[in-house]
Amino acid sequence: QLQLVESGGGLVHPGGSLRLSCAASRFTSGNYVIGWFRQAPGKEREGVSCSRRSGRSTYYADSVKGRFTMSRDSTTVYLQMNSLKREDTAVYYCAAVFDNGVYAPNYYCSGADKFNYWGQGTQVTVSS
Repeated sequence: QLQLVESGGGLVHPGGSLRLSCAASRFTSGNYVIGWFRQAPGKEREGVSCSRRSGRSTYYADSVKGRFTMSRDSTTVYLQMNSLKREDTAVYYCAAVFDNGVYAPNYYCSGADKFNYWGQGTQVTVSS
């Protein structure tokens, strides 16, 4: 069983930055994919960034490319969010799935149904 706990959300002005953290109980072993998703009111949950544990290949949605960066250490995955826009306002979730390495990260970011472990979510609000 894998437990995920997000933190780091909050209120930030447009153009500001936040760093989200996702702490996990078992990030040190196993073949898995980690994803960051977000869900705004009235919208579907969308994949923001997905990466394998190795970190060699990371996918970013076009809407965040060049502004968001996923990184990790032995127990935590981070999402650094710069140049935030009002449309980035959402609840952000980290998610994980164990796999056999067949699919590229963009496959997993194409749908929340690809993941079976989820954190509780953290609110990010971008407003002046």
